[in-house]
Amino acid sequence: MKNSISIKGFPKSRVVQQRRLEFRLMGADDGPLVLSFARALPAHDLLFLLRDITQEHNVDRWLQDVRDGTNCTVLALEGDTVIGYGSLIRSQQDWSQHVAEIRVLTAASARGLGLGQLLTREAFQIALEMGVEKISARMTLDQAGARRVFEGMGFRPEAVLHDEVKDKSGNKHDLLVMANDVPAFLARMEQHGVPG
Repeated sequence: MKNSISIKGFPKSRVVQQRRLEFRLMGADDGPLVLSFARALPAHDLLFLLRDITQEHNVDRWLQDVRDGTNCTVLALEGDTVIGYGSLIRSQQDWSQHVAEIRVLTAASARGLGLGQLLTREAFQIALEMGVEKISARMTLDQAGARRVFEGMGFRPEAVLHDEVKDKSGNKHDLLVMANDVPAFLARMEQHGVPG
């Protein structure tokens, strides 16, 4: 992503199951909020991430990626508390500039709200603005809930990387890579009445 691309429509508020949520782009001062959010997540939720975001230096690197324009992250907040995020990371390969990876995480207290789907839609809207045509997602095979959510949104398996992830206890997990077409996804969301 280039710094010259401006993302329209943020911040925005939405009431979800009688809870007022704010959606805004991650900024330079959000490190402590994101760190608190990450440290409250179950360890298994963090397995598929490229960096351990419970560590301050990794959150600092994430913020640098945001400043550099290689990562665009939408935060979901309830009051002053981050309860979820959706990140879009564009491929750095010249031959894959039409591809980006999505990462979506929600706090345990926000599950069942449809927040993951809302954050995914926000990321896809940003992708459309940026000319991204395909989005991939990664998760371990045993993250059945995440897999069902992504399959329900039209993501399809593309690869399984065996023993790709090792948790802090030394246990290995298979990594599932799924993908979805940006225009087709947005058309399905519109058809099902998911607000933008």
